[in-house]
Amino acid sequence: MVRAGLSTERLVRAGAELADEVGFEQVTVSALARRFDVKAASLYSHLKSSQDLKTRIALLALEELADRAAEALAGRAGKDALTAFADVYRDYARAHPGRFAATRHPLDAAAAAASAGGRHAQMTRAILRGYDLSEPDETHAVRLLGSVFHGYVSLETAGGFSHSAPDSQESWTRILDALDSLLRNWPTP
Repeated sequence: MVRAGLSTERLVRAGAELADEVGFEQVTVSALARRFDVKAASLYSHLKSSQDLKTRIALLALEELADRAAEALAGRAGKDALTAFADVYRDYARAHPGRFAATRHPLDAAAAAASAGGRHAQMTRAILRGYDLSEPDETHAVRLLGSVFHGYVSLETAGGFSHSAPDSQESWTRILDALDSLLRNWPTP
């Protein structure tokens, strides 16, 4: 019998909260069951496995992040759009470290196609249109931005920049300035 009040959506949201508290890798159906004070078996009518739970958390996180990025980008272009987009990723990672980790969870082809991942790519390409890059340079730039944003945020949230001056905000601002400059002056092969 399904416990009253439990739904797949509620479990996924609780799993996302748990990920933010204890880390994405620590999220399991058993850990989630303990949170609701139920037996893990009672959750299997909503979730197939811990892998299914993690995939659903990843999809939720990608959707939340895409919604925030879209809102931040509205009406912006050029460096202003680049900075707004980058700041959304950084702010989301700081506020929701487990969910941010979930955005890097491997998805199968069907889940990836149904995810908000495509929206992220579209928004990144929309930002890059302001820099007048053509293919394959636009794809190289998408990969560069994703690498810088994820890499910097991952190192920062792990405490990698907390032991020396200048502070991480100053570095972040300078990095975004450098990215803008690079995108405006993209090297030709």
